[in-house]
Amino acid sequence: LFLATLTYDTLRFEYEDFPETKEPVWILGRKYSVFTEKEEILLDVTSRLWFTYRKNFPAIGGTGPTSDTGWGCMLRCGQMIFAQALVCRHLGRDWRWIKGKRQMDNYFNVLNAFIDKKDSYYSIHQIAQMGVGEGKSIGQWYGPNTVAQVLKKLATFDTWSSLAVHIAMDNTVVMEEIRRLCQSNFPCAGAAACPAVESDVLYNGYPEEAGVRDRLSLWKPLVLLIPLRLGLTEINEAYIETLKHCFMMPQSLGVIGGKPNSAHYFIGYVGEELIYLDPHTTQPAVEPNDSGCLPDESFHCQHPPCRMSIAELDPSIAVGFFCNTEEDFNDWCQQIKKLSLVRGALPMFELVERQPSHFSNPDVLNLTPDSSDADRLERFFDSEDEDFEILSL
Repeated sequence: LFLATLTYDTLRFEYEDFPETKEPVWILGRKYSVFTEKEEILLDVTSRLWFTYRKNFPAIGGTGPTSDTGWGCMLRCGQMIFAQALVCRHLGRDWRWIKGKRQMDNYFNVLNAFIDKKDSYYSIHQIAQMGVGEGKSIGQWYGPNTVAQVLKKLATFDTWSSLAVHIAMDNTVVMEEIRRLCQSNFPCAGAAACPAVESDVLYNGYPEEAGVRDRLSLWKPLVLLIPLRLGLTEINEAYIETLKHCFMMPQSLGVIGGKPNSAHYFIGYVGEELIYLDPHTTQPAVEPNDSGCLPDESFHCQHPPCRMSIAELDPSIAVGFFCNTEEDFNDWCQQIKKLSLVRGALPMFELVERQPSHFSNPDVLNLTPDSSDADRLERFFDSEDEDFEILSL
């Protein structure tokens, strides 16, 4: 059975285990030692939702592709970074997937949001078709900026998660803009947006009574995505320390990017190597079985993760963070400010309190499902994802 499932990826992993190094291993804000916590590292990696190419799913748009092999890798990476946000939102960062163990309902609710069918919130069908309105034909390769913009639009339909998604353009994070977005009136006052809390289910990563309090709070959980260009054709070495620090923050959702036209989801680093999940394996599409359960093993990478030198990273990336509460966001701001004081670490983006006067209208970014702002949005969906402002030294 095992031999039948071998791919070029898994063959490599027969001998490519974690290096025996004194360097700490950082995975999405958690620090590990290879010598004493190897099992914990692998369990953490395996617990991330892993989305790969799939084949034999329902045709996109009814008549389009039934597989995304060769073109969907950045879409799958977008799904992975967003799935990590939903895991933090509904299950908590400490949640772990253990093979064969019965998972709580919220886990399957998260997984179902990404299944390859047209009515899943963040399915490849939804991402590909939403991209058509932004000038990307189905089957066309996306860059990190475009996939981030499409996910932001799709998240407005996901009332269960009730996320505030902000994409910081022009290498600038405006705190006032984010606070306005997260503190806006949101539908969680209504019962429909907040699924009934079952006694054995955690709500938003907290026990039931905390969930009730959380529903009354005035902060929408924030997914912050920052598209960046860290050099012209290769990454500028001056940004490497800052990039590493992003993986050390407890709010880290990782990074989407990769090598030219080959996308990866980066979840951490060890030494001078990035640790990533690779979508470039084609698996059959999964459907619920006769009892209505969804077989989920193929959504978890059960071999040691891939690694690559940071210097090989394509300079076009998007960095992600999740702030469940206002305190999380304030803490993140403090860490970013401290990071600007680290020697040898060039800031990748600017953190400002208010919008600089030269910016375009920020409300253009705050889409609702019935928005007709397509023309005004056009500049955020550049055709090649190459139109980033180049960060200067």
